[in-house]
Amino acid sequence: MALGLAACGEVDGAEQSSGGSSEDLTIGVSNLGLSFPFPSAIGEGIKARADELGVTIVELDAQSDTEKQSNDVQDLIGQAPDGVLLLPVDSGVAVGLVDQLASADIPTVAVASQVGDPSERDLEDVYEELVALVTQDELAAGRAAGELALQALPEGGKLAVVEGAAGFAEVELRFAEFLDPAEEAGVEFEVVARQPGDWTVEGAQGACQNLLASDPDIDVLYAESDDMAVGCAEAVDAAGSDAVVIGIGGSQLGIDGVEAGDVYGTVCFKPRDLGELAMQVIYDHLTGEETRESEFVSYDTPAVTADNVDECDPQW
Repeated sequence: MALGLAACGEVDGAEQSSGGSSEDLTIGVSNLGLSFPFPSAIGEGIKARADELGVTIVELDAQSDTEKQSNDVQDLIGQAPDGVLLLPVDSGVAVGLVDQLASADIPTVAVASQVGDPSERDLEDVYEELVALVTQDELAAGRAAGELALQALPEGGKLAVVEGAAGFAEVELRFAEFLDPAEEAGVEFEVVARQPGDWTVEGAQGACQNLLASDPDIDVLYAESDDMAVGCAEAVDAAGSDAVVIGIGGSQLGIDGVEAGDVYGTVCFKPRDLGELAMQVIYDHLTGEETRESEFVSYDTPAVTADNVDECDPQW
């Protein structure tokens, strides 16, 4: 709590623009949780691009609660906006929410998280009632994290995974291709444990303390967010372990950890740019500048270590 944009070049070969009709539009935004840095930064990007385009937004905060998000979507339907940007709390529950919006003829773009069960639907197989899914390529990001692990430990070793919270598609997507680079190189990372860290520093610190206590020989801790990577790094330090910590997300905490040498590397997400991209996609669709139907839209997320950490300017 997840590939260019105006700051990064082109998006899937299509140059970002703020062109289109001057038609007055209102866009509803159902944010999964504004108290969390990543979705909050996405919200900032949405607002920034909306201001540039002259779009009015109505933003509701689900506070990481599926029931509240369901109520928020009902509220938005009642206000009849021209379109909705949905940051799902739960990828499975989001299917019903998108169906309700579609029944109300409100075009919807999912942002930052897949709609549908990730074990049954490929990431780029976008739910048919959506205009688009605008997100980082979680599979590619997980693979990039796996490349970092292989770079750090070319002989392989014991691996423990610290996952996010249940219900988030990212939990499975960020691990799905993590082991592929090692397997392709004929190297084995033995997965000895997978524990939740609930996307927080404190949750991951506790999880990694338990993991290292039960198996002091763990070589790699893969945390599925940078906040959790920082928590794991603190646990590694406290345990006097030599375990390498790999993160994902490109947060300020994560980049600081890479620069300090506490986190080996991370994958650079850009949530403000993502929010701008999502707003541009739905604006272009509504104005007819570029209509879409169940399209996957992403941006580049490079892996960084201490050697190239300057390439990632944290946005959250």
